Amino acid sequence: MARVPEITSRDQVQPEKRHIFDEIVESRGRVAGPFATLINSPEVAGRAAHLGSYLRFESTLSAVELELATITASREFNCDYEWGAHVRMGREAGVREEAIDAVGNNGSLDALTEDEALIVGYGRELLRQNKVSDTTFEAAKARFGVQGIMDLTVTMGYYGMLAVAMNAFEVEPPADWPRLP
Repeated sequence: MARVPEITSRDQVQPEKRHIFDEIVESRGRVAGPFATLINSPEVAGRAAHLGSYLRFESTLSAVELELATITASREFNCDYEWGAHVRMGREAGVREEAIDAVGNNGSLDALTEDEALIVGYGRELLRQNKVSDTTFEAAKARFGVQGIMDLTVTMGYYGMLAVAMNAFEVEPPADWPRLP
C-alpha cells in the first residue's frame, strides 16, 4: 500500500491546480503510475511530466536506447515499479532479452552489443559513482553527440528521480509486471 494517496481523478486535485492534472492527461492519456503519486504536489508532477514528455517522446535517443537507459536507472535504484513498467515497454520497443538480463542481474556486459554495453556501462558509472570516467564519457559522446549524451544522462537522472519517489512512497507495481531479480 502506497504511503500517500494515489490520485487518478481530476476532482481529487485542488481546483486551482486542475490544469496540471489536465496537462498530464493530455500528454499521457491519464494520470497513472508515478504521476498518480507525484500529483500530491501538483507543481512537482507538472514539471516532472513536462521533462518526461520530452525525454520519452522527443529526445534524440531511440526507443531502444531510452528504455535501456531507463531500466538501467531503475535497476541501480532497485525500483520494482519503474523496472516493471520499462521492462515491458523495452520489450515492446525491441530491447534484447540479453540486455534486460544483464541489467537486471547486474551481470557482465560482455554479451551485449557495443551500444548496449555503452549505455549500461555509462549508467552504472554515473549512478554508482556519481560521475563518469573520461574514457566512458568520450565513447558516449562519440556515439551519441553532445545533445545525445545530455539526453542520455538526464534520462537516467529523471528515471532515478521517479525511482526514488516510488521507493520512498512504497508504490508497488501491478502483480503481473516483471520484478527485479
